[in-house]
Amino acid sequence: MTRASVRIGLIGTGRIGQVHAAAIAANPHAELTGVADVFVDGARATAARFGGIATDNAEELIASGQLDAVLIASPTPTHVDLISASVEAGLPVLCEKPIDLDINRVDALLPKVRAASVPVALGFNRRFDPAFAAVRARVAAGEIGSLEQLSIISRDPAAPPADYVGVSGGIFRDMTIHDFDMARFFLPDIVEVSATGSQLFDDGARTHGDFDTAVTTLRSSCGAIVSITNSRHSAVGYDQRLEAFGATGMLQVANAPTSLVSLSTAAAVEAKPPYQDFFLERYAEAYAAELDAFIALVRGEKSDSPTYEDGRAALLLADAAQRSATGGGTVAVDLGFSAVAGAA
Repeated sequence: MTRASVRIGLIGTGRIGQVHAAAIAANPHAELTGVADVFVDGARATAARFGGIATDNAEELIASGQLDAVLIASPTPTHVDLISASVEAGLPVLCEKPIDLDINRVDALLPKVRAASVPVALGFNRRFDPAFAAVRARVAAGEIGSLEQLSIISRDPAAPPADYVGVSGGIFRDMTIHDFDMARFFLPDIVEVSATGSQLFDDGARTHGDFDTAVTTLRSSCGAIVSITNSRHSAVGYDQRLEAFGATGMLQVANAPTSLVSLSTAAAVEAKPPYQDFFLERYAEAYAAELDAFIALVRGEKSDSPTYEDGRAALLLADAAQRSATGGGTVAVDLGFSAVAGAA
């Protein structure tokens, strides 16, 4: 396409919808043309702030003929139907994770997505974090030899509301799913999953039979191991670290502090401030880069956007982790393919 700005319709104006609306408005190659939410006041407020028309009918927005692409940030149960409607209308899609909580619904839509003339991308924004992307590129370049171990630490600052836990699909489908995709960013072909979880502090997790603390181990087809550590709370702030250990070296990503300013005196060295509050601050650059990649995809240019199949693979790993954590033992998985967008 040759249009100067890609006309994007945003569906969903909750917290993550606001992030995407701001990113679209700030991008010189994008235009927020329409905003849809069943709570029309939210759509109106978002449109008033960032542009576009407001509606409570997502299907009408998709069928309006005024869009070049759709960004889906609505509740998870709506994703499959909205992706389907968008590709039927010939509109490329960027959909927030997960595609759905039910792998059967994801698989039912897969043939239609594969046959579509337009791409469907998934919102695994952490691939676009500058630090994580740099480590992955250096691993792919062979700077640390063959990758043997990947360690991912992901801890939220505070547990979510209990009512959210009940509809989230659980820690593995809601939280760890980002880490499963990050694992596949480095090691696409995961073949085994082992997980354990505990209920240590969160009443919401206890009420809904979920875990607030979990550790997952993945094994790739080449034998490399991934360890993922998750917690729904962290007293020190949003904890996001990664370590890639290879045959000849190691690469690490530390937490991002709220400030790079420190003080040293004869008496003491001032401690660094706490880590950034949450994902909105920590991954601001990643969301902007994710949108750039999607715009390139819409224009038919080279893009590293994660695919629908990547979203399916992450959900398969989440399902396997849930089975392992509740039933014990290692779960074998067949992701059906061994490559991801941009993989070396």
